[in-house]
Amino acid sequence: MSGLARQAGRGFSLVEVLVAVAIVAIALAAGGRAAGALLDNSQRLSDVSAAQWCAENHMVNLKLTRYFPDVGESNTVCKQLGREYKLKVLVRPSFNPNFRIVDAGVANAQDVPLVRLSAIIPRY
Repeated sequence: MSGLARQAGRGFSLVEVLVAVAIVAIALAAGGRAAGALLDNSQRLSDVSAAQWCAENHMVNLKLTRYFPDVGESNTVCKQLGREYKLKVLVRPSFNPNFRIVDAGVANAQDVPLVRLSAIIPRY
């Protein structure tokens, strides 16, 4: 057997190497995309959790102070986890004049709604 014939049987051809590189590139792109989606979902979960704390804190404050809110709408800012959230509170009358329906909606700085919490507040 000649030396040229022995060398042809060793290693990979250029086509095989290009196919392997293409497979690795596709796998890395898919992995990067999945990691990006995971990061986005993690940030959204953090924002929604902090927004829920803002809404719950407001409702608990109303109940603990035994404050019977006036009908209307108010806007305020809530700080949680070093970020500011916009808290919009809508107070509506109920069929019974001794109760008020309070809706607290929380949005992020870009006005994207994150959470809405409703409660019925009694007159004490």
